[in-house]
Amino acid sequence: MPSIIETTVYCLDELPDAGKEKARAWYRESCLDYDWFDFVYEDFERVCAIVGVRLDTVPVRLFGGGTRRKPCIWFSGFWSQGDGACFEGDYSYARGASAAIRRYAPKDVELQRIADALGAIQRRNFYQLSARITHRGRYYHEYSMAIAVERGSPVVQDMTADADEDVSEALRDLARWLYGRLEDEYKHLTSDEAVDESIRLNEYSFTEDGVRFG
Repeated sequence: MPSIIETTVYCLDELPDAGKEKARAWYRESCLDYDWFDFVYEDFERVCAIVGVRLDTVPVRLFGGGTRRKPCIWFSGFWSQGDGACFEGDYSYARGASAAIRRYAPKDVELQRIADALGAIQRRNFYQLSARITHRGRYYHEYSMAIAVERGSPVVQDMTADADEDVSEALRDLARWLYGRLEDEYKHLTSDEAVDESIRLNEYSFTEDGVRFG
């Protein structure tokens, strides 16, 4: 025979401290199952276009049918030593990149440094350098990118001795910059302040010990 059991439930602000921590832990484990990184990816795509990187894309299926193109960007994080970010695409000289990146990100010193580094090595090679960037292996970090640098000289002139290393390191720095942005966004979304705000907005309720109710 059915019976009725009454349970007292609480909103986040009514919970004791231990209950609040358990409620936050539930949210962090259960409620970031969406592409929270899309905004960071979009920003990275714009940065790449400015500095001369054309990201590869792959088709992904949409729920309503059809497909869209997704940039070849990957990351893993944020708690293991081998975590990081990487990307695939082609790099070539972008005229005015240093000035353009300063307009786009006037306070981002690291992005400006990367654009300047690419511009400097291009000048030493008469703006003829290009690179192919591919992912290798099963990990995602800056050293999982294979970077092949070439010089498209009409007189078959070799690139300078530092070209391969300098272009590769600048592109790896770009992957490191991306990972830093992803980590910052994740830390923000999982901070107590952001988690508490989301729980309140969604009006989640909990038992006294912080277990999600219903």
